[in-house]
Amino acid sequence: METHERIATRAWVLHPDLKSDKNRRGADYALEEAISLAAALPDLEVVGSTKVPLPRAHPGYLFGSGKIEELKQLLKANEVELVLIDGPVTPVQQRNLEKAWKVKLLDRTGLILEIFSDRARTREGVLQVEMAALSYQRTRLVRAWTHLERQRGGLGFVGGPGETQIEADRRAIDEQLVRLRRQLDKVVKTRELHRAARAKVPFPVVALVGYTNAGKSTLFNHLTGAEVMAKDMLFATLDPTMRRVDLPDNGPEVILSDTVGFISDLPTELVASFRATLEEVLSANLILHVRDIAHPETEGQCANVLSIMESLGVGEDTPVLEVWNKIDLLDEDTRAVMHERADREEAIFAISAITGEGQGKLLEAVQAKLASETHESQLSLSFAEGRKRAWLFQEDLVAHEEQTETGFDLTVRWTARQEKRFRDL
Repeated sequence: METHERIATRAWVLHPDLKSDKNRRGADYALEEAISLAAALPDLEVVGSTKVPLPRAHPGYLFGSGKIEELKQLLKANEVELVLIDGPVTPVQQRNLEKAWKVKLLDRTGLILEIFSDRARTREGVLQVEMAALSYQRTRLVRAWTHLERQRGGLGFVGGPGETQIEADRRAIDEQLVRLRRQLDKVVKTRELHRAARAKVPFPVVALVGYTNAGKSTLFNHLTGAEVMAKDMLFATLDPTMRRVDLPDNGPEVILSDTVGFISDLPTELVASFRATLEEVLSANLILHVRDIAHPETEGQCANVLSIMESLGVGEDTPVLEVWNKIDLLDEDTRAVMHERADREEAIFAISAITGEGQGKLLEAVQAKLASETHESQLSLSFAEGRKRAWLFQEDLVAHEEQTETGFDLTVRWTARQEKRFRDL
């Protein structure tokens, strides 16, 4: 039987280093991340990359005419089929560059959408990616093809001008978006039912968040014994995963949630469509912000994650512990300094998800933090409220009980979430 090997698409990565952008990242690290993004797509071979210093973006072509010609020769000599531009490219710039270079072009948003499309596994993930991709395509309907001409309206020879093909395509996309939104709403309702079911057995939820490739899935696997895909690759985990974890010294059980990694300049379409998935973070009792402390751009990555969490609506009242991962990749002196800094700070823990270093201390802190979130209440229950009393004992929340003439006086220790569950009984 004959087997046909899939030929990898030859791709070239360009990073426009805009001098006019005061908030731009280091060009070397940005280009390295863009190459890693490209490597996350299957059947793609990155044959080269270039940093392109730019005083400012050219409105029609992004680059100046001299640079376009220079890059055209470079791409032609390397038989490049796909150019990946690490940054935003307008629909007009994309069309003009594709014509000039005679190659397919993807900007950063398009590339991230392609990766997400390839990785989505659950029904929810697929719907979210499809919605984000359609929202993105809607802005790309430019007059680049001959079929995007005005259709004739009316009957006979005197029909009106009709609507353009662009308008028809845009309307079709809008209709598809409405359909997808309805389907996603059903999935979200199912997720809410699952969340409500978990709340009846009120294990605290601890969510792992962080920049992509910070080591969240490796830590998740180490703590839970699960086998979530964990690779040295951007966006290795896309769909959220939840597992139960027993805290040390007969501590309480918690639900640990692994989420999609964040990235700088995350497309707004994706932030909106993945909101449902990230609702696990919004409802968490505790957030563990996992950072790749060995990465040269760790501070910038941290700022990006905090910014996205804020845009998602993660409340200031949700406690956060900062986890400095990959401490094993640092040299001895830097490692000692990082440990010293972490020891001085109450909410920072230096660990290695691979070797297990520092994880015991982190779990103790998780237990202490969750315990500090509990409070004591005095309750009086009548004999008729036996169901409520049984629930309190079942959840091991009763610290003290005295029987009275009319019922029971109880002292209970619980979290705000457990108290809400009790009030809803």
